[in-house]
Amino acid sequence: MSEFSEVPGRGDLSSKIGLRIDDRVARISLNNPPLNTLTIDMMGAITEAVNLAAREHGLCAFVFEVGQKCRAFSAGIALEDHGTEVAYQLLDAFHAIFRTLDFQSKPTVAIVPDSALGAGCELAAYCDIVIASEKARFGLPQIKMGVFPPLACVYFPRIVGQKRAREMILTGALLTAEEARQCGLVSHVVPDDQLQKKSDEVLDKLRSLSASVLETARRALVECDGVSLEEALLKVEDLYLNQLMNLRDPGEGLVAFLEKRSPSWRHR
Repeated sequence: MSEFSEVPGRGDLSSKIGLRIDDRVARISLNNPPLNTLTIDMMGAITEAVNLAAREHGLCAFVFEVGQKCRAFSAGIALEDHGTEVAYQLLDAFHAIFRTLDFQSKPTVAIVPDSALGAGCELAAYCDIVIASEKARFGLPQIKMGVFPPLACVYFPRIVGQKRAREMILTGALLTAEEARQCGLVSHVVPDDQLQKKSDEVLDKLRSLSASVLETARRALVECDGVSLEEALLKVEDLYLNQLMNLRDPGEGLVAFLEKRSPSWRHR
């Protein structure tokens, strides 16, 4: 197991953004009590943490979780970073997180014990798998502050549908964890005391798989999203033939299946 107590170059923020690599899983913790409001510097530290963790061979997932003293997954952007004079820097830093996650192309998991609002809701929703406690709440209240959430305008219609996305964005409506699950925003809802157990179950499934194959599969999902069928098929065929088939693990997976044994992945 490798551990990093702080993100290089962001030593003063090590208490707000933590990074720990534990058994091929990069755990990125949001630790800005009490509500985990996100500052521009914290967003930059998240991006750096993703890039740093991605160097670890065999990494199978990024997990976004919260510090012990935090009462929310994230209540959104810090008020001091909402001004018009920093709007460009804000969007650039926030959107860099998602561009970097897609570039590194590892499965992403959000563990949401309580409220995920505004940018916090966007960060959680962008993850491939979202595990929430029953008391968690999700919402995009930016419209009530006279702004709108750019990422949610692009991404939410794809995952919750046009009508629900428009209602969330245009009214700032708050969803319970179960409502969020029903509309596709959340993958699993569990009692608060079962959150860690469910998270471990999901991560163990990812750990049992080839990191390189997971990376290629996620890249196929991202690159084929929102394009025509013909364009999507061309993209996925290229990924399958020219990237996936050049890896060692697909061959091992087939042989292991035929020999009725567990694969011995090399993650390459």
